[in-house]
Amino acid sequence: MKSARLLILLICINFNYAYPSTPDTVFLEELTWTEVRTLIDNGKTTILVPTGGTEQNGPHIVLGKHNSRMKVAAERIARALGNALVAPVMAYVPEGQIDPPSGHMRYAGTIGIPPEVFGSVLEYTARSLKVHGFTDILFIGDSGTNQRPMEQVAAKLKEEWETEKARVIFVSEWYASRTAFIEEYLIPIGETQETIGRHAGLIDTAASLAMAPGDVRTDNMSVGKGMDVDGVSGDPTRATAEIGHLSYDFKFKATMTQIRELMAE
Repeated sequence: MKSARLLILLICINFNYAYPSTPDTVFLEELTWTEVRTLIDNGKTTILVPTGGTEQNGPHIVLGKHNSRMKVAAERIARALGNALVAPVMAYVPEGQIDPPSGHMRYAGTIGIPPEVFGSVLEYTARSLKVHGFTDILFIGDSGTNQRPMEQVAAKLKEEWETEKARVIFVSEWYASRTAFIEEYLIPIGETQETIGRHAGLIDTAASLAMAPGDVRTDNMSVGKGMDVDGVSGDPTRATAEIGHLSYDFKFKATMTQIRELMAE
């Protein structure tokens, strides 16, 4: 009886060794190359290329805010699509001039990349993914400075690959739908453009409270003194996780609608 049980155990061990199960993850960096190959062969031929940034976000939100939020959003989008994976979030993006420092580069910790360099990284990321068999490569970003380079590279490769199976799609709604959310949800409840702010204010802080609460120093929030003073535009003290979740769901729905429309073309 013992020898029979041992034989069964050895068979199970050998079977699992020969046919390992693929982890329940959509993140490319968490998979082996053989797991990725198998997933592509089985139909996961869509991949999101998310872009974030490393920039100042006032005294109360960490430098990697965009990366944290983009990773959360990209996973949700990929799982909703069902046949998608997610490339590593790009943390090095345009943030202003280096010499003399401008924009966010005026604040400690920010890392700025020239737009043309960022565009080149995007281009060769897409070319790499195409080689491996991905046919729908989606550029999506959480920061305003990323949008134009993503759009330009997507247009360039769309023209070059016009007769090929692979294509690059620029997904703009994740970032652009912020405006619609403000007009439909925040203005009607009495908020103003001044309280909402352009950077690290109400809406920005609320999004982080909902999607990556560990990124927010809630004990260090105060009304912004201005982009030239503390790097904050707006009033982060008015932010709540509830507003952040509403914003997250709104942007997710708008993004999914756009992706499905673009992929159906």
